[in-house]
This record gives sequence, structure tokens and C-alpha cells, in this order.
Amino acid sequence: MKTWIRLAFGFAVAGIGMRAGAQQRPAITGISHMCVYASDAAASEHFYAHVLGASRSADPLDAQGVRYAFSPTQFVEMLPLPKEQGLSRQSCVAFSTADAEALRKYLGAHGFAGASEVKRASDGSRWFAVNDPEGNRVEFVQGGQSAVTTTPISSRIIHVGYMVKSKAAEDRFYREVLGFRPYWYGGSQPDKVDWISLQVPDGHDWVEYMMVGEGSDTPVDKVDARSLGVMNHFSLGVPNMEAAVTTLYREDRLSPRHDGPQMGKDGKWQANFYDPDGTRVELMEFQPVMKSCCSVPTAEAPTK
Repeated sequence: MKTWIRLAFGFAVAGIGMRAGAQQRPAITGISHMCVYASDAAASEHFYAHVLGASRSADPLDAQGVRYAFSPTQFVEMLPLPKEQGLSRQSCVAFSTADAEALRKYLGAHGFAGASEVKRASDGSRWFAVNDPEGNRVEFVQGGQSAVTTTPISSRIIHVGYMVKSKAAEDRFYREVLGFRPYWYGGSQPDKVDWISLQVPDGHDWVEYMMVGEGSDTPVDKVDARSLGVMNHFSLGVPNMEAAVTTLYREDRLSPRHDGPQMGKDGKWQANFYDPDGTRVELMEFQPVMKSCCSVPTAEAPTK
């Protein structure tokens, strides 16, 4: 009898292990890209190719798009503005993964069954898309390389951010299912939380909740196209802000709308530039130079 009990227990444990192994999350290593809509392709090309210095190429993911690469694995995907598009000029945020198909199945097993099928792009990359709990399109990309033939102002996208109304809903997706890790949070006022940063589980890049309502300093009904463009953004890491901004100034590459440099609440120098449709591109130093407000970072910042 004891032998049979031990065998039954052993089979049960093995079964649990097999199920857990089948649902193990593949690595999510960093930011892949951000997709933006453009109402004027020539004006947007001037911003991404001239001001930021990214390398322009055809878009392997979408024949209607154009890719502006900052490194072989990170880029902005520019898409034509749809006629019925609302206030947002963000089409997607995207992360790099070691196994797109396995991650799609993993999300389905954890309650996110609406993901698209995995597609193969013309550069050999594999990718799929899923909507987060607030309906934002999130893509996951495996492999692929872009040719970088220019010298961008930065070769590293360190974070993406977008408007979030419910921290709890987004945490279900990013923290509970995908394993993103708390990094830092802060607000423009001591009693408010406007920004919540979560690092990818297998790297140092992060996603930033730009909070509205729910304890933040921004009411939902006050969000207009301009403020949404500020919230829906991506950030380029630079080792030295003074050198980066001086280069843009000296080479007449400042965008018509820009602000900073200024010290961020997280203790890092930052400066903001805006594409012709209002999407914010934030230059940010990799490392803090002073103590952050509001909370202590709980993970290491990117170094390059």
C-alpha cells in the first residue's frame, strides 16, 4: 500500500511539474519598439531621421509603415494616420521576447486569449499582438535586425510609457502574468502618484504607467490631444545630457517644440522633444545624479 501511495504521489508531482513547465514564461528582455501614427510622413521623417538621427528603412512588420532604427534591435515604427483615429497617436508598444509562440500560449493560459497568431515578418522576426486590460495594443517580437547606417542621438530605447487609468488592471497584465518588476514611482505633488515604472522581467528597460485619475494629479476629463502626446511617449538613454543637447543645438537639430533639460523627479537629467503629431520623445540620462523623490528605486538602472 505504501509503495502505491508513493508512486501515486510521484506521478502527481510529475504531472504538476509538466503542467508548470508547459506554461513557463519565455524571457522578455527589453523594449523592441513603439508604433506611432503620422499625419505628415515628410515632417515625421525630418524629425526621426534628422532630429533624432535614426536610420530609415522599409517596415518588415507592415508594408504601409516605415522603420526608424536606433540600434539593430530597437526602432520606431511609423504608420499612416487612420482617418477615424481618435486623440492618440500611439499605435502600439512592443517588447522583445526569446520565444513569441511560447509567450502567446502562455498569455492564453493565463486569461489573455485574444492574442493574434504569431506572424513572420520579412526580416525573419516572429511577432504577435495582444490588447492590455485597457485596450492598448502590445506586441512581442522575437528576432530580426535593422540596418543602422547613421549615428542616432541615442542607440538605446530605455522605456516606453502611456496613459493608464487603472493601476490594478494593468498590474494584472504586466506584474501578475508577465512578471514585470516594480522599479520606481513618483508624482508632481507629494501626495500624488503620477508615474509608475515597471522593469521587464529579464532586463533593465521599463514600461511607465502615466496615471490619470485614481490618485494622480491629472483628472481623466482633462486629457486632451496635447497632454495625451506627452503621456504616450518613449525615452532614449544618453550618457550625458549636456553633450546630447549641445550636439542637437550645434547641428540645428532641435525640434520646433522642445523643453528642458531639467532634473526629473527620479534624479535623472531629461529633455523632451516632440514629433509633428505631438508624440513626446524623452532624452534621459542612464544614471541618476541625485536622490529621487517619492520612492527609492528597487532595481538597477540601465548603464548604456
